[in-house]
Amino acid sequence: MNETSQPELKQLLNIEFPVIVAPMFLVSNTDMVIEAIKAGATGAIPALNYRTVEELRSAIQKIRSEVKGPMGINLIVNKSNIYYRKQLEVCCEEKVDFIITSLGSPEETIREAHKVGTKVFCDVTDVKYAKKVESLGADAIIAVNKEAGGHAGNSSFKELIPLLKANCTIPIISAGGVGDGQGIKKMINLGAAGVSMGTIFIASEEAGVSDEYKQACIDFGAKDIVMTTKLSGTPCTVINTPYVQKVGTEQNWLERLLNKHKKLKKWVKAFTFARGMKKLQNAAFSATYKTVWCAGPTIEYVHSVRPMKEIFDELKQGYEQ
Repeated sequence: MNETSQPELKQLLNIEFPVIVAPMFLVSNTDMVIEAIKAGATGAIPALNYRTVEELRSAIQKIRSEVKGPMGINLIVNKSNIYYRKQLEVCCEEKVDFIITSLGSPEETIREAHKVGTKVFCDVTDVKYAKKVESLGADAIIAVNKEAGGHAGNSSFKELIPLLKANCTIPIISAGGVGDGQGIKKMINLGAAGVSMGTIFIASEEAGVSDEYKQACIDFGAKDIVMTTKLSGTPCTVINTPYVQKVGTEQNWLERLLNKHKKLKKWVKAFTFARGMKKLQNAAFSATYKTVWCAGPTIEYVHSVRPMKEIFDELKQGYEQ
């Protein structure tokens, strides 16, 4: 592999292949991260995929016991995550290799993680926030573009990566719009240190979600991805199933009003987030007509359910070509 194509990612995580299997709410699990590490890449799991901090600790220890290689945890660092501080404590005690922060200020996370040698990568969608997290000491930027699954950004990768490269000095990891090896190479040629990719791994054998969720990733395409604010209050990409079409993708007038109320908005956001995550959980693991499945436009690249090793082999082949 070309040593000059991804030096920053190799230095940061000591991996052979410049890919982070993105942390996906309810989808990511220990088996997926283990397979990513075996493939010479790495992966991260949302801390909120575990009901308790002890389950989170056990998951980290399980990965450590089975493979040697870097692994990460994704933390929601705003007030909607009432478990944040306990989760951060476990990550620091277990000395995970990296933490990916989302939806809030990473200041405390960076400070505490650096005490134990854990790196912090921060989700950003624009230059202003990227410069802010760099000033706080972030080790890398996760540049979330408008083709990302889940909480997507507003800019295309063609705009975002060069803009961040011109204004920031820390490595940029591109998130969104990559579904094959040539896409990885394209991002690196544009200036990214590596990529974070998730949607193509939803239909993997290792993912623990329902067969219906996996089949939806095969049956639907990029044109079927829509943005909704009804799940977490923050724009989030989902597959446009008949149920999503029925309930709509915009918050109603009362929800919008409450979200603007100075004293109530933080509680409303927390309630909206909890309710939305419960809907996703119900749909992810069982067949139900109330199907709300998170995914990005790169479901266009998903054609069958396969083991992650096979997906990685294909990615590497395309990357080398």
